Amino acid sequence: MKPTLEQPAVSVIIPAYNAAWCVGKAIDSVLAQDFRDFELIVVDDGSTDETAAVLSGYGDAIRVVHQANGGMSNARNAGIRAAKGEFIAFLDADDWWLPGKLGNQIELMRSNTGIGFSSTAARVEDPEGRLLNTWPCSPCETSFLAHLFQGNAGIAGGSSALMVRRALLEKTGGYDETLGGVEDADLWIRLAAITEYACIPEPGVIILRRPGSVSRNVERMRQGAIRVMHKNRNLLPASLQGNFWRACMAGIYGDYAKWRYRAGHRAAALLDVTHIFLLAPIARGRLGLGLLRDMILGRPL
Repeated sequence: MKPTLEQPAVSVIIPAYNAAWCVGKAIDSVLAQDFRDFELIVVDDGSTDETAAVLSGYGDAIRVVHQANGGMSNARNAGIRAAKGEFIAFLDADDWWLPGKLGNQIELMRSNTGIGFSSTAARVEDPEGRLLNTWPCSPCETSFLAHLFQGNAGIAGGSSALMVRRALLEKTGGYDETLGGVEDADLWIRLAAITEYACIPEPGVIILRRPGSVSRNVERMRQGAIRVMHKNRNLLPASLQGNFWRACMAGIYGDYAKWRYRAGHRAAALLDVTHIFLLAPIARGRLGLGLLRDMILGRPL
């Protein structure tokens, strides 16, 4: 599919680093969409494998941006700078879209101009195609901004399901390239502070979950998550910047206490539990006591 319009409706961005083994499936899933008014930009982020050769085989069907390796956020930002569409959709190189995903999402966002970003539910599969779990639209009982502070997995499908109005994406400044592993949640929070979000309950994307693909660097992600909570605190209404924010922070420490404990770093895990009591002894005290009990008794978490 070679774009014929100067400004396509959607710019699809696929960041690819050493992705020769998978990027073709991602590209094919985009080219197979029934909605056709899009451009497909693949950012080759300094790959050293056969990624460039795979991409060259698609000719004018895709637009390739070659750059030195700068990481996922840097590659996504490079794609944003090259994009021409009114909307921008992202897809990781090892995931792929289901038929109708793009059309359903563009229809949703065109029919409601108040929605600035959206996603779809997703299926999570292993390399053999077995269903591991589903990633549904998350119920939200508060404002969506507050919801994201309470849990960083608030966007169903993650970045591979995300569609954003380009003007709003540029207004937020794009991805924060200084963060490690939680730059997605950081962007979602900044978007939720200025616009509305919607989720399509029908799965639109397959998320590939390989062994070891989750949280390979827990410590870097932990530091990033803590930074995200601090740097975006002022985006919350003043009434939520106190006890509510501290309870959310305590939840972050609780999550990473579990990860550290599972990794065998028990002293560090216990240190995170102490932060729970310091930040929110009433709201998160039961969480802290439960973690402390299980860690002392050596129970699995």
